[in-house]
Order: sequence, then structure tokens, then C-alpha cells
Amino acid sequence: MMRLPEYFKSVPVLTMYDPLAECLGAAEDGIIDYRYEDAVRLAGHSCPTVAMSYALTYKGLAALYGEALPERGAVRAVFGDGVEAGVTGVIASIVGLLCGAAVAGGFGGIAGRFSRRGLMQFGVGGEAVFCLQRPDTGAEVSLSARLERVPAATGLRPLMHLVGAGTASRVERQEFARLWQERVRRILLDHWQDPELWQVERRGIQA
Repeated sequence: MMRLPEYFKSVPVLTMYDPLAECLGAAEDGIIDYRYEDAVRLAGHSCPTVAMSYALTYKGLAALYGEALPERGAVRAVFGDGVEAGVTGVIASIVGLLCGAAVAGGFGGIAGRFSRRGLMQFGVGGEAVFCLQRPDTGAEVSLSARLERVPAATGLRPLMHLVGAGTASRVERQEFARLWQERVRRILLDHWQDPELWQVERRGIQA
């Protein structure tokens, strides 16, 4: 059985309405809960980038939909960098999981409905990590994060070199993993409400 860090359970859950899931009977009333562990399973690891991707998507959807349930498959995701630049592809995979947005190879829909194709674009420029847009209202939110506000422990870097070189002992590998996840935990829990870390810029959204 897959054993995950206990703090994963404390990360806020993202609840979505997916009309395609409702139509095909995949989820009762189309309601689907996504958790941080779902993002971890998709990426295969838990790191600041995966944490950032989950948190920014959660906060962006909350800004776009307010008290209403966000609609999966109805949001466009736009990235400033190309898909192969840095960690953009990793971020996009998490955003796509949560929002349902896809590139040209995504689900094409049923009789003109539920299409997810073309809802993800890359290389448009700008300072944000990515933007989420609602084509139905014209509302948009630009999302960025200052992860440097949660620095790694001083002992992490030398351990990373040992782990990367394959020379770390079992104890050193365990300590590296502990310190690594402790930073991710702080990002997701201690700083979840930190407005200086999470940069959310709204456009076309009424207060």
C-alpha cells in the first residue's frame, strides 16, 4: 500500500463540478474532489513545484468562481513560457489534471460538447507563472509564487549533492527526504494564506 506523508491530509481539498463526468456517470452529480496527493501521484513526487502548481490552481479557481463550484473543462490555462522551458511542463500537467484543460490532443467532446482541446496555451509571454481564464465571463487571474519566502533548511543542499552523486548513506537519504518534505509542508500549510508568497492578480472579476 502506498504510504504518503501525513501532512498531505491537511492540504485543502479542491472540489470541482465536471459536466462530462456527470454525463458519463463517472461521478455522482459531476462532483469530483481533488487532493494534493492526486497531484503527487500524477507527478510521481512531491516538491515545491508540484505544491505551487496545486496551490496556485486552487487559488486561481477560487478567484474566478467565488462561492460557486469551479467547472472542470471550462477554464483556459495560459503559460508565459514554452512547454519545454524549465518546469513549465510539470506545472501544466498538474493544472491540466485539476482544470481539465488540454492541448490539441485532448478530449474532443461529444456532439460538440465537453471538448477540452485547445484550452491550454504556451509561450505567450508575461511575468505570471500561468493565467486561468473563463471564456464565458472574460474573467482572468494571473498567478505567481515567491517560493523563496520559504527557504530550504541549511542542511538540505549538501545532502542533495550526496544524494545526487549516489554517495549518501541510508541515514543521509532519509534526512534529505525529511528536510525536503518539511519545506513542502511549510509551503502548503504554514504559508497557505501568505499573500506575499501567493501572487493572485484578478482582472474582470467583480469584488
